[in-house]
Amino acid sequence: MSTTEHTNFKPLKAIPLRQVTIQDPFWSARERNVIGTVIPYQWDALNDGIPGAEPSHTIENFRIAAGDAEGDYYGMVFQDSDLGKWLETVGFALSKERNPELEKLADDVIDLLGRAQQPDGYLNSYYTVKAPGERWTNLRDNHELYCAGHLMEAAVAYYEATGKRKFLDIMCRYADYIGTVFGAEAGQKRGYDGHPEVELALVKLYQASGNRSYLELSKFFVEERGQQPHFFDAEIREREALQGASGKKKRTYDYFQAHLPVKEQTTAEGHSVRAVYLYSAMADLAVEYGDDGLKEACRTLWNDTVGRKMYVTGGIGSSAYEERFTVPYDLPNDRAYTETCAAIGLMFWAQRMLQMEKDRKYADVMELALYNGVLSGISLDGKSYFYVNPLEVWPDTANFRNDMHTVKVTRQPWFGCACCPPNIARLIASLGQYVYSAGEDERELYVHLYVGSKAGVELAGVPVQLTQQTNYPWDGQAELQLSLQQPADLTVCLRIPGWCRKWTVSVNGAETDAGEPVNGYAKLTRTWQDGDRIELSFDMPVELMHSHPNVRSNAGKVALQRGPIVYCLEEIDNGANLQDLAIASDAQFDVNYDAGLLGGVAVLTGVGSRSVIPAKAEGILYGTRPFERAAAPVKAIPYFAWSNREPGEMTVWIRSS
Repeated sequence: MSTTEHTNFKPLKAIPLRQVTIQDPFWSARERNVIGTVIPYQWDALNDGIPGAEPSHTIENFRIAAGDAEGDYYGMVFQDSDLGKWLETVGFALSKERNPELEKLADDVIDLLGRAQQPDGYLNSYYTVKAPGERWTNLRDNHELYCAGHLMEAAVAYYEATGKRKFLDIMCRYADYIGTVFGAEAGQKRGYDGHPEVELALVKLYQASGNRSYLELSKFFVEERGQQPHFFDAEIREREALQGASGKKKRTYDYFQAHLPVKEQTTAEGHSVRAVYLYSAMADLAVEYGDDGLKEACRTLWNDTVGRKMYVTGGIGSSAYEERFTVPYDLPNDRAYTETCAAIGLMFWAQRMLQMEKDRKYADVMELALYNGVLSGISLDGKSYFYVNPLEVWPDTANFRNDMHTVKVTRQPWFGCACCPPNIARLIASLGQYVYSAGEDERELYVHLYVGSKAGVELAGVPVQLTQQTNYPWDGQAELQLSLQQPADLTVCLRIPGWCRKWTVSVNGAETDAGEPVNGYAKLTRTWQDGDRIELSFDMPVELMHSHPNVRSNAGKVALQRGPIVYCLEEIDNGANLQDLAIASDAQFDVNYDAGLLGGVAVLTGVGSRSVIPAKAEGILYGTRPFERAAAPVKAIPYFAWSNREPGEMTVWIRSS
């Protein structure tokens, strides 16, 4: 991997979370829900357990590891990572407002982690409690470095929120130890984790601590992946020599994105969450090292993922088998796996690609995944979750399927494999850092997402505050006002969403010709004064979306989208057998905001048709004549809000007549 810095390589820098305050009709309630409800609910799950849900035992595992309690390890081998994500969510929450009670709880947990840390710096409850003599013997399957990575990310978030170094020092000590175990020197392991995560976490740890060895270690893990002779083969031989045959199925290398060195990978393969975590780290390293080859690899993998393997909702990873990508255009709706964590990981990757290339297409996918593939994973009250997010469900068939977990019609209070609940919590709590960026020697301010908020940043040596007001995603209006201590020559870059066909922009009430957008951003360059106001208006009609013809599951069907929101039909609104309901290819829909429905949503209503089934047809399964059809009302709600009322059928794709 080249370490040459390129003078034309000028990435954006996201405006940090602590400098952004969300004040938004849509997102503020969700942010408050995470802080007031989700964080304590998930703490109960990790600590004492949720009634009626599978116990977590995560905190107890650490108590046993610390010698504070006796007992056996319980849970998944990667259970530590759930606590890491929860602590990271706490850090994000505290960056918005200090909460002494929550901070005290987190400090107590951090003290527990300190007691559980081994004298050499090692910190993993599974190997400390259950398999103390087997450290680093099964990187392929047991998520050892993955768990370390999530704790590192949490330590960085907590340090940046509170200024307290204890957690950061714990994880730096662990990273220092990991650096002695892995590397290219004699006696070190030339390996990497089966589940990428530590790679992106080490970049964050480097940025927070200034210790470049963490960046170099991330680079080593990424570069080593897929090299020959293959690390996983050597690891298996060593493990079998020590422990005998493992009896565990050997997955193919592509499942772990280890089938080729990363710069030679051209298609998204294997476990989808692992893939996007790896690609996120690759993008980080491409920026840190100015590596054009790594940048090109990221671009190639992006094009394959988004162009051939992504659902209309921004979900990825279509197969329940190995939670993985399959072949291009294999995007079944009723069997869609589309793990919530995968959509979250896609957002991570999209944001990094956006900072690297300043191109709207990345922000478009970031937004699509956020409002659809991510937000569908959590109930409106924050107390139940989807692990998988199908685009079509027929509940009556659930008991007869081999992949029942893909057709859940109600969110679950917790999971034995609980990666998704704390992951979505940390994403919502950190949303502010996805909204704005600064670029081009800090003379450009980029607006990526339209979210009511205040952002403070120094541009061209001048402190600037940008206040955004909007009712997005329910309408396409946004107002941005600048507060400056003195006039400044700056460029405000406004994303024109890819779904938008007509838009206008005005400054201080006068419509402005912003020229042709540059990579999807309208650039307004002028000497800005205190109080200057920008008004944006995006046309937001209801669009009928069509799939590429190779997406066989969607042949003859359309989906409804308005702005960034993908819609669906539910049985409670439209009756049963949604697959019989059809809409015309030029169907028109009315849009009405219903403040009393599903927390307040814009609802689409129109007219379609469905079969008329006469009584005499009972018992006749097939015939030579089609059934007559009659007009039928159609009501669509946002996909993210489905399954918050009565269980029933749901579909995103609708027959087109």
